[in-house]
Amino acid sequence: MDIAHDLQSIAAQEQALVFPHFDAGRAWALGSHLHELALARTLAVAIDVRTFGQPLFFSALDGTTPDNVDWVRRKSRVVEHFRHSSYAIGLRMQQAGTTLAEKHGLPVADFAPHGGAFPLAVAGAGVIGSVTVSGLPQRSDHELVVEALCALLGADYAQLALARA
Repeated sequence: MDIAHDLQSIAAQEQALVFPHFDAGRAWALGSHLHELALARTLAVAIDVRTFGQPLFFSALDGTTPDNVDWVRRKSRVVEHFRHSSYAIGLRMQQAGTTLAEKHGLPVADFAPHGGAFPLAVAGAGVIGSVTVSGLPQRSDHELVVEALCALLGADYAQLALARA
């Protein structure tokens, strides 16, 4: 995996995957689509869709643990703080040879810069929340979210997917 290439691809994903509007119905549709993808692929994941401060969808599939719920919370906090994908922030930290705790004073207990949380952006409003998956390797968590966002927004996932590792 080439960190610089992944960061460039994630920036393109974040720029392309923007909602014209977002509400509780859209949150439910996104969460439900992720849930159906996970069921069809027998994935043990937790799924969370939220605007900042308000949970709108949550599901924990068979095989998940309370740790997955905590990972969701910690990853979504990264998006809330930085307004970018948790995977991108983690890759940036890795590239810089530092951590969120060292560089920004953010405690590990509350922030996890690992793949799986993606910003929910609305045209004209910016980032208003996050969609998070936890349970797979971090790159796969990230890609599952991107795949679902592409499906909901009518974007071409093949064009936006990260390069095969």
